Amino acid sequence: MPTPGLDGYAPPWLKPEHDDLAELARDFFTDQVLPHAERLERQGHPDREHYRRAGELGLLGLSVPEEYGGGGGDFTHEAVLLHEQTMCGEGSLGLAVHSGIVTGYLRHYGTEEQKRRWLPGLCDGDLVGAIAMTEPGGGSDLQAIRTRAVRDGDDYVVTGSKTFITNGALADLLILAVKTDTSQGASGISLLVCEIGDDTPGFQRGRLIDKIGLHANDTAELFFDEMRVPVTHLLGGAENEGSGFFQMMAQLPQERLVIGVGAVAAMQRAVELAVAYAKERTAFGKPLIAHQNTRMVLAECATRTRASRIFLDDCIARHSRGELDVPTAAMAKLWLTEGQCEVVDKCLQIFGGYGYTTEYPIARMYADARVQKIYGGTNEIMKELIARVL
Repeated sequence: MPTPGLDGYAPPWLKPEHDDLAELARDFFTDQVLPHAERLERQGHPDREHYRRAGELGLLGLSVPEEYGGGGGDFTHEAVLLHEQTMCGEGSLGLAVHSGIVTGYLRHYGTEEQKRRWLPGLCDGDLVGAIAMTEPGGGSDLQAIRTRAVRDGDDYVVTGSKTFITNGALADLLILAVKTDTSQGASGISLLVCEIGDDTPGFQRGRLIDKIGLHANDTAELFFDEMRVPVTHLLGGAENEGSGFFQMMAQLPQERLVIGVGAVAAMQRAVELAVAYAKERTAFGKPLIAHQNTRMVLAECATRTRASRIFLDDCIARHSRGELDVPTAAMAKLWLTEGQCEVVDKCLQIFGGYGYTTEYPIARMYADARVQKIYGGTNEIMKELIARVL
């Protein structure tokens, strides 16, 4: 079904290979993951086998060079995958983090040895990746992290905790933000690549966090009690002053763009669902779509969605050229996630009481949308980043 208000529009970066990828991804999510949706929601995390199957199909690490087991593409390919995942209504697999973020850190900053050690496993699905920045008392203030890593011979000894970690329950590979110099602020932060398992000494997974939305996507607490990590697992291989903080700052625009991709796809899906429902549902003797108020609401939502799609595509094109700056990425994250929450809310209203029941996808979309304004840096932080350049 063509998306209302977007008929005939194609992203300027779109190529035939993207259409083929979209079809493959759509078939995977629809045929192999969605049939298990209710069970996945009950268990609170995805199946590891679905990561492996995605890897077999070549859907993981799409922007990773082929020499490391990836697809040899760029961010546009990751964007197509994430768009199709949202459009299909699949919310269990943490691909935005696994492929959209973790592989990017390794690809940009990893030593040759680190890339060859970890990227192939992430690309074939044998490893599930996560990144741990947020702490119970920290939130968006990355400079204030308290998890520390003290050098002891050939190891770092890590002590601390992280929370709200996407993929935390299944992760085998964790990019961990730590303080290697507690006397410094941002300059004392480093990133460690940690190989973790339930039997790793000094490491413990906490509870699966019970959220208002994204029930099938695992979000966990992680605890470290003198966990030893080889010095060779320091991302980039050298403890340069502030290297970890600058690595995070450089990668956050892509993380925020990943969030924006999901936001626009959710807006498109919400409009599609609302238009279809308004055409089949009758009230006062005629379809809802025939009532002026319904038509005006849908017109607003379709317009907001199209404008958002064009802004997103411009950001994707800029990012593919290496030109997406921090303020523009912040604008995208702010505008697109605010738009997602607004559009989904208005579309839910069209469903009336049925929109408040979980048997209709729009209800789950409403609950899932809210966190988009929080993670990746709250939208209040995005406003501050934008205001700094005005």
